[in-house]
Amino acid sequence: MKKLGSKLSLALVLALGHFAFSAPSIYAQPVVASDPPTAQVPPVPPSPPSEPSPPPSAPEAPVAPPAPVIPNIVRLNEIAAPAEGMGQVVFFRPSRMTGMAVSFSVREGDTGIGKLTNGTYFVHASEPGTKEYNIASEARDTLRMEIEPGETYYVIQSISLGLLIARPNLTPSSETAFQEKRLNVSRARATSRNSN
Repeated sequence: MKKLGSKLSLALVLALGHFAFSAPSIYAQPVVASDPPTAQVPPVPPSPPSEPSPPPSAPEAPVAPPAPVIPNIVRLNEIAAPAEGMGQVVFFRPSRMTGMAVSFSVREGDTGIGKLTNGTYFVHASEPGTKEYNIASEARDTLRMEIEPGETYYVIQSISLGLLIARPNLTPSSETAFQEKRLNVSRARATSRNSN
């Protein structure tokens, strides 16, 4: 019985398939061969006599892009412009609960240039060129900067948790971040690292 059912199913499928492919479709439209339509193109008027073209002009000088728009910043911490031919770096540390009791000396090489306590800043005048500033506790963080004359740079000192004690970091920042909160000028004395 099972064999008869499968043969019957197979015959039914073949018959329906033959019917589906050989029966004319009620949706089929007869195609009548005809000449392709011809488009009428208007005649092209003759061009007027050509005048000699002007000689090529010199290439235009590139136009400088517009100066960036600097947002109006409320100046909570006034910083004077750098001295003639010098650049300056503003090192700052916003007031935070994390590490509020510790302070860190910022050094250029092994020479201390300033010390940051919680909520303070200092301005370091520098000659132009490549400079390396570092700060250390259980690990040293070094920031390399290219100082240009007449420019003011901002560096934020943050604190992350170290293995045993707080770990200070120096990161390039912006005037906007520096002006977010009033800071005090650091009066702490920087310490230099002894050369061994």
